[in-house]
Amino acid sequence: MTEGMRCVEIAQAGGPEVLRPVTRPRPRPAAGEVLIAVEAAGVNRPDTLQRQGRYDPPPGASDLPGLEVAGRIAAVGAGVTGWAAGDAVCALVAGGGYAQFCTAPAPQLLPVPAGLSMAEAAALPETVFTVWTNVFERGGLKPGESLLVHGGSSGIGTTAIQLARALGSPVYTTAGSADKCAACETLGATRAINYRTEDYPTVIRAATQGRGVDVVLDMVGGDYVARDIDIMAPDGRHVSIAFLNGPKVTLNLFPVMTKRLTITGSTLRARSVAEKGRIAAAVRATVWPLVEQGTVRPVMHAAFPLEQAAEAHRLMESSAHIGKIVLTVA
Repeated sequence: MTEGMRCVEIAQAGGPEVLRPVTRPRPRPAAGEVLIAVEAAGVNRPDTLQRQGRYDPPPGASDLPGLEVAGRIAAVGAGVTGWAAGDAVCALVAGGGYAQFCTAPAPQLLPVPAGLSMAEAAALPETVFTVWTNVFERGGLKPGESLLVHGGSSGIGTTAIQLARALGSPVYTTAGSADKCAACETLGATRAINYRTEDYPTVIRAATQGRGVDVVLDMVGGDYVARDIDIMAPDGRHVSIAFLNGPKVTLNLFPVMTKRLTITGSTLRARSVAEKGRIAAAVRATVWPLVEQGTVRPVMHAAFPLEQAAEAHRLMESSAHIGKIVLTVA
């Protein structure tokens, strides 16, 4: 290992062209952390928001983009137990993933699941942590209850479809093309709705015989929230994790009250290491066996060399992808 490393930084707020390959000093693991020699890093929508200047890293986090990585442990910080140099791991990080080396708190590590490549493993942490904490913890989805996922062909959407089906729930989803809808149904969605050609509330009412859905995972926001509330079942839970159509909504609270609905939401990046570690433990116990059995798998769309991060962002922002985009590190 050398003291320098290749990485991609954000030169200034702007379009994909502001991502530039540079050389920086290799980070060193603090107490409770490990240093990962990165082989692949996931590309996620929050990375593009950070590049645009709309999503600052939390205090103390690297200014480099990248929220999930996979590779081998290169060094172990003081106080770390249960992990050793050479272990194949993937990790959720608060930043710094677009690099040859990245530090990660030990509680946020997971072993690379058997049978997965490093690129596939790098596609898991951000999506699996997000789906687990929002659908199954905040949303409280139980076997037999129904789930509506907006953006079903995204990395989070494809993960949510597979995981909810594997744990016994019918899944409905929206997507923006016939191909994307077909991909969602192949993954196990009971019904994928092309929002460009169909009115999704009408389809949901018909598919559920008027009862509605128990949990909604919403990445759209805007006018979707009011439409979701109209098609939620009694005691339903609505979970917001993004707002591609805007964060401001106008609601009729009457159905919220009469149907006893819960409206909630969350972010992941700024949570404490202890909280992320708790989620990691739950994911390892519940989700990792399903991944190793092949029941839940990352849906891979494209891989780009680290130096082509700008091209990966252009693809992400085109919304032409189905599943995950990753960067590979030679």
